[in-house]
Amino acid sequence: MAQAAVRLTALAEDLLGKPFPVRLRAWDGSEAGPPGGPVLVVRHRRALRRLLWRPGELGLARAWVAGELDVDGDLYTVLDHLTGVLWERADAAREADAAHETDSRLRRLRDPGLRTAARGLLALGGALPPPPPPPEEVGRRAGSSHTKRRDRQAISHHYDVGNDFYALVLGPSMVYSCAYWGDGALTLEDAQRAKLDLVARKLALKEGDRLLDVGSGWGSMAIHAAREYGAQVTGVTLSREQAAYARKRVAEAGLTDRIEIRVQDYRDVRDGPYDAISSIGMAEHVGSLRYQEYAAQLHALLKTGGRLLNHQIARRPQADESAYEVDEFIDRYVFPDGELSPLGATVTGLESAGFEVRDVESIREHYALTLRRWVANLEDDWQQGVALTSPGRARVWRLYMAASALSFERNRIGVNQVVAVKTGADGASGLPLRTRTWT
Repeated sequence: MAQAAVRLTALAEDLLGKPFPVRLRAWDGSEAGPPGGPVLVVRHRRALRRLLWRPGELGLARAWVAGELDVDGDLYTVLDHLTGVLWERADAAREADAAHETDSRLRRLRDPGLRTAARGLLALGGALPPPPPPPEEVGRRAGSSHTKRRDRQAISHHYDVGNDFYALVLGPSMVYSCAYWGDGALTLEDAQRAKLDLVARKLALKEGDRLLDVGSGWGSMAIHAAREYGAQVTGVTLSREQAAYARKRVAEAGLTDRIEIRVQDYRDVRDGPYDAISSIGMAEHVGSLRYQEYAAQLHALLKTGGRLLNHQIARRPQADESAYEVDEFIDRYVFPDGELSPLGATVTGLESAGFEVRDVESIREHYALTLRRWVANLEDDWQQGVALTSPGRARVWRLYMAASALSFERNRIGVNQVVAVKTGADGASGLPLRTRTWT
């Protein structure tokens, strides 16, 4: 087993057909690969068995969450190299699938390069059964996705991990969505305040307006709309921990007469019409099969002339949308049952429900900046973050936020604010002729 790093690097280079992009350190202390940069550390041979049984992203993620893989140095550099390799192989596999009629999975099993790599991992990792997934992984889910019961479970997995942990990561704003940088926003707090105000201005909120905040989180949008614009706000969330925290903040702000926070599914809201609806970072949980129901429900809850602000992450469209696969790491560790749709599908869904889409603003780069600040917050107080959750959970959050930052930077995913209006029979929208003034 001496010089395990050299053997692992050779296996990877044989499989890739080019030099392995990062330096590697193995459990026996050996190192191999380009010097001078960050190092991918394989702390335990068990990581190889995870890769042997689940090659690719999920095997790597399980090893990372279990602490069997680590990085010595800059995490972003290592992730950038490794995700680049995974994306290249995925793109090559899709091209091969398109060019051959034989079953793609069977053909890849017959790939001599993969067979050689599997034999090498078996020799280095040991011929033992697959290790159980880390406890932070979501187990098998029964029934159809996006039922009310299953959505409650999914939301609880992600959001009910401790308000103190989120306060450490998000900072005092407690806003868990993309901030809005520029125009004097130098800190994360400034940028989050600017985002909340941008939403309020796009909705043209004014004194006494009824605002429905769908997916209200820890209450930041509700408090901003009530305090700065005099709105009457109803916030709905499926997370009991979020709701309890939000109600406490509302009381401390002296706004209990203006804000109601409910633990309620958006599908169960019946007290419309509202003057405006904000949905910030919530629609990713709806699911493509339910999106039309989501859009129709929000349309029904708005008064004629009311505005919707839909703030939503988008993926890039594929040539064959039926072949789209949910990210396994995100689905099992971060957002169970979460789905990303292309921007065009979101706009189509809103229009099909009767909305007139009046403005679309891409703020992709803003999310990359936001995520890097969240990662820095967690890394700066790592031991406290671990104490507030668990080592595995903290590692999940660090990995997914850093990898997401790179995905936004590399234009793998985007985020958009869509302003849509429920126009009346006369076609009046109530929007200014030049919407970007947002007066």
